[in-house]
Parts: sequence; C-alpha cells; structure tokens
Amino acid sequence: MAAAGGAGWRLPGRVLELVFSYLELRELRSCALVCKLWHRVLHGDENSEVWRSLAARCLAEEALRTDVLCNVPTYKGKVRAFHHAFSTNDCSRNVYIKKNGFTLHRNPIAQSTDGARTKIGFSEGRHAWEVWWEGPLGTVAVIGIATKRAPMQCQGYVALLGSDDQSWGWNLVDNNLLHNGEVNGSFPQCNNAPKYQIGERIRVILDMEDKTLAFERGYEFLGVAFRGLPKRKPGKMVPMAD
Repeated sequence: MAAAGGAGWRLPGRVLELVFSYLELRELRSCALVCKLWHRVLHGDENSEVWRSLAARCLAEEALRTDVLCNVPTYKGKVRAFHHAFSTNDCSRNVYIKKNGFTLHRNPIAQSTDGARTKIGFSEGRHAWEVWWEGPLGTVAVIGIATKRAPMQCQGYVALLGSDDQSWGWNLVDNNLLHNGEVNGSFPQCNNAPKYQIGERIRVILDMEDKTLAFERGYEFLGVAFRGLPKRKPGKMVPMAD
C-alpha cells in the first residue's frame, strides 16, 4: 500500500474501503494513523465493508449468533467485543472455552478450582463487562480481575481469585471480597444482601484512572469493592468451580 505521501492517500474513499477490507486488525490500526482521510474511512461507518469482512474472517458463525454479539449493533463493535473475549491460551487446562469465545465450561474434575482470563488487560481508562452463570455456582464462584502472574488452577475447592496479591475477587456464593488470601469484608455492604440468582448479569467496572473495582447487578450499582489497585495490566479473570 502506498505511503501517505504517495498516491494512496488520494484514492476515493470507496476504493480505500475495498482495499482495507482485505487487511487484518493490526494493519487497520496502523492505517488509521496515516492520515485523516484513512481514519475517516475506517471509523466513519462501523458497519462498512471493512468491518463486515473482518468480522466474517475473525468470528466463528457460532460467535455471531450468540446473544452477546447479536445485541452489539455494529460489526466493528462485534470485532472489538470478540477481541476482549476469553483466551484459550490463558486458562486452566480443565476449562473449555466454546467457539463463541464468551462461554466457559469447566470439565468435571474432582478437587480442582479453575479459572480463565480474557485476551486483553488494561493499565489505563475505564472499562466494564458483564458476567453471568447459566448453571449452579458450586462451592465457590468468584469474579474480578487478576494480573498475568495470578494462577489459573489450584487443588481443592477454594477461592482461586483473590488467593494472592495478584488478584481481586467477589465470591458470589457467600458475598465475600477476597484479596491476598484474606476476606476483605462482605459485599455489597448492606443488611441481608441478596445472594446471586442463576442468570443474573453482574457488570464488573474497572476504573484504572481512580484505581477502583466496582460491581453492578442488573442496573443497580452495588458500590466500589476495591480501591488502590496497582498501575499494572490486570487481565480479567473469572474462576469457576463445582
């Protein structure tokens, strides 16, 4: 492709869109930095042929049919969501990640607690994602964040997330906050806090500007669970156990 100073940047937008539709995400990121025209062609229409083609190449048909991506209105948004899904290379060997990228299945291995991280972590900005269980929680069911150093598997039925200084989690079974192997109080901080119900959506809210981790249930803000997070890249992790 021609450099910005060449003839490439003067091509009509429709021609550029056709060329860009053959590129991968990393290449598109570089192209968006070349000039204002290229940036506008790439980001002006999030349902353009560029993003439709990339979604068709990167996302399995099963992923496109999931409720998660069906509710995302643009193809660019679908690609972005999929690139923040669970990583098949960063999970316990006892965890199976379905082709849609968003659903975990824990194989029934006795005396094991298992977790998984997503593909991308964060060191800045404000981010939110949703987690929900489609079956019984088991002995422990912890959601939260962890650095790359946190383990993905341990023996026994224990809270993996929050078991060391590299992870912070909320156990939905007993409503305890966990970090560094200790219980940091109950959550949410109210009398007779309701227990998690199967299918309820929990929104995890990570604020790397204020260094806080908060949660919502449905559309109810439950409060800040952790403060003073380190300025590192905490990859999101969701341990699951029977």
